[in-house]
Amino acid sequence: MAGEIRATGDGVAGLLAFSEPRRTAHQFVRETLRRAILSGGLAAGVRLVQADIAAQLEVSTTPVREALRDLSADGLIHFDPHRGAIVRELDLAELAEIYEIRESLEILAVRKAAERITDTELKTAKSLQDKMNAETDMGAWVVLNAQFHALIVKAARSPRLESIITNLQDTATIYVAHSLTQAPNRVKGGNREHRELLTALRQHDGDRAAAVLTKHLESTLDTILGTAKVNAE
Repeated sequence: MAGEIRATGDGVAGLLAFSEPRRTAHQFVRETLRRAILSGGLAAGVRLVQADIAAQLEVSTTPVREALRDLSADGLIHFDPHRGAIVRELDLAELAEIYEIRESLEILAVRKAAERITDTELKTAKSLQDKMNAETDMGAWVVLNAQFHALIVKAARSPRLESIITNLQDTATIYVAHSLTQAPNRVKGGNREHRELLTALRQHDGDRAAAVLTKHLESTLDTILGTAKVNAE
């Protein structure tokens, strides 16, 4: 059942627990809400009231409005004409379509990346991998995971392909986050597959990179579908 983040009660503590050090007010609100959504602190269907969020985080409504717009573009929330901003709810039909398209396009991208990735990009990917290995916060891990996959797609040097895949990856992020709150052990498998993928890219082995990425995407999809089935029972 959908809920609301209000200015008093459990919602305040739940939201403030995800706050991060201030940068600009806009960045502060956006990253606090993103972290709360990706960590499962803000569940699917929760209504986000601008005035209440502003009061909780001690900012004006302007950065809240801007942050909600960003999160909508990322596919983490959507705007209902009558109820306002709502944390995106899961749609298994959409999920299956997203992963079918992702597998086709990301296999193409990772083969290109295996040929074109630079030493600097490999070092950045290794740094992200190390951070994911050490990360215990699910929301932070999901963000690092998205950055890791985005880096590989960028290394393909195909701007149009990157644009399409980025949109799909952004939409998939909330599904990944939801599954990890239900099956946190999947992180270990994800980290192992990232290491295998990075090894293949370092060796510029497109066939191996494609095989690892296929296994990685299919394992992630199986986890999401499995947790969705359990929740439905």
